[in-house]
Amino acid sequence: MVENSDIKKNRLSFPEITFAQQLFGEHNQNLQMIAKALEVTINTKGNTLIVEGDPVDVSLAGNILNQLYAIIKEKRPVFPTDVDHAIKILSQDSRANLKDVFMDTVFVNSKKKQISPKNLSQKTYIDAIRNHDMVFGIGPAGTGKTYLAMAMAVESLAKGKTSRIILTRPAVEAGEALGFLPGNLAEKIDPYLRPLYDALHDMMRFEKISALMQNGVIEVAPLAFMRGRTLNDAFIILDEAQNTTSEQMKMFLTRIGFSSKAVITGDITQTDLPSGTSSGLVECKNILQDIEGIKFVFFTKDDVVRHRLVQKIIKAYEDLEERKKNKKLQGGF
Repeated sequence: MVENSDIKKNRLSFPEITFAQQLFGEHNQNLQMIAKALEVTINTKGNTLIVEGDPVDVSLAGNILNQLYAIIKEKRPVFPTDVDHAIKILSQDSRANLKDVFMDTVFVNSKKKQISPKNLSQKTYIDAIRNHDMVFGIGPAGTGKTYLAMAMAVESLAKGKTSRIILTRPAVEAGEALGFLPGNLAEKIDPYLRPLYDALHDMMRFEKISALMQNGVIEVAPLAFMRGRTLNDAFIILDEAQNTTSEQMKMFLTRIGFSSKAVITGDITQTDLPSGTSSGLVECKNILQDIEGIKFVFFTKDDVVRHRLVQKIIKAYEDLEERKKNKKLQGGF
């Protein structure tokens, strides 16, 4: 509870009634989200708001509302998910500029939906891909690592910056042992490449993807298929890189040719390699960070942009691992 002496009341006015209505949301749902997240009270009177609560929270609410209003004035719609992301961003850094994040259009997909960063880490990631030839995106599932890399690849192809897209990932955990699986090679590897196809289909129409794949402009293949090749003038994405061995990672990284860009994504907490086998991604993190031209971007559970439960699930597993470590330490004495 906040003592009465510590309660602050702030009046915010938004002159353009149409923009104010968009800001407030249908049935004031955007205001309700902010009020609940920051534990403040927000009352409306026309296009004016009265925000009441702890001074720090009231100030933060005003910052969020004013910045979202400025974005709406730029004719960029604000959705409830944007409000959720805005709360997270400005709670972490009150000096952040939401326009820099939300107004940065990476790509417009086949459904005419604008793909933009949702948080500061995604914005850093996108800028890194624009400015570096090789980028590592490391962090938990749901942070947009692969999806944004795919959007950047399609944009690069559309603008003629590269002539082809190559998408790859380790076909099978623990060394790509495909022999025991039923079917021909294509049928064996398809389940492991399906997440890449899914992201690609969200960017482009099926017919266009099929035509580009037939012409070799887009290639989706298991990592083993990269051996012995030199990949020039290509945008290359290596997904699930935590499941590469040291040898596989070295092989992949040395395939990069002239006028190419490579993005390597993975979650080093979810390595599925056999016990005793070191992850090529972990090794890269330890030895390549000081090389000019290579950029590492690290995501955390706070950057997850899926359902809110995903963040809580990740936190629960982190707590479990911490308890296991502490139990081992206690048992060692």
